[in-house]
Amino acid sequence: MTELLFLKLGGSLITDKTGIEAARVDVLARLAQEIAQARAARPDLPLVLGHGSGSFGHVAGARHGTRQGVHTAGQWLGFAEVSAAALRLNRLVVEALLAADVPAMSFAPSASVQCVDGRITTIALHPIEQALQAGLLPVTHGDVAFDAARGGTIVSTEEVMMALAGAGLRPSWLLLAGETEGVYDLDGRVIPHISAATLPQVKAALGGSRGADVTGGMASKVQSMLDLTAQFPSLSVRIFSGLQPGTLYQTLCQPDATTGTTIRHG
Repeated sequence: MTELLFLKLGGSLITDKTGIEAARVDVLARLAQEIAQARAARPDLPLVLGHGSGSFGHVAGARHGTRQGVHTAGQWLGFAEVSAAALRLNRLVVEALLAADVPAMSFAPSASVQCVDGRITTIALHPIEQALQAGLLPVTHGDVAFDAARGGTIVSTEEVMMALAGAGLRPSWLLLAGETEGVYDLDGRVIPHISAATLPQVKAALGGSRGADVTGGMASKVQSMLDLTAQFPSLSVRIFSGLQPGTLYQTLCQPDATTGTTIRHG
């Protein structure tokens, strides 16, 4: 098997995060076509796809406070509502991929993840490994999860992908497709490279997240990616825009291209 890629389609890319359950259906269709084209160009390319919840799960999650914990009957009803919202968007993503003849199959974290105090402790890896071996495209997403300390919580797509890496999958790249061209400095220019050594120089430029987001904005994303590359030094992360047609295709075919921001341990 050639190098494994993890791809995340950000919630801000595939939904309008300032709305409520507002999917960008045209963007989703184009991204699915670009994934199909990349798989055709690289037939042996193993890929795991994750997507954010955007204006679906984040809105419901913020309303119910699900990430902080779930204990009362009302909170458990909210837990179920957040799960349903996340799955509604997941279904749209999978259907767009299937319409582009990509054999996509959904793997919901709520059915495969266990947490303790907001941290994933176990994740079911074998089904995803079997899907990859069969040539399928596993699709996961931000979701609710049962938690031994909090009752229930929310896990982000990045946290799920980190758990998959920790459980044994070893991606060479984590590609984060969003609506921005990368991480911007204070002058609005894309920062080409970020490492632990250069983080203090760019930290002031890392703001929050537009729209509802219960899992943190760019600052927490960059820090979590640095933590991940420290844990897996052979992993590189690229943050780039999926709004520009053709960029996702090019990035899947040549992940070491210069588009966007690269985050590495060294």
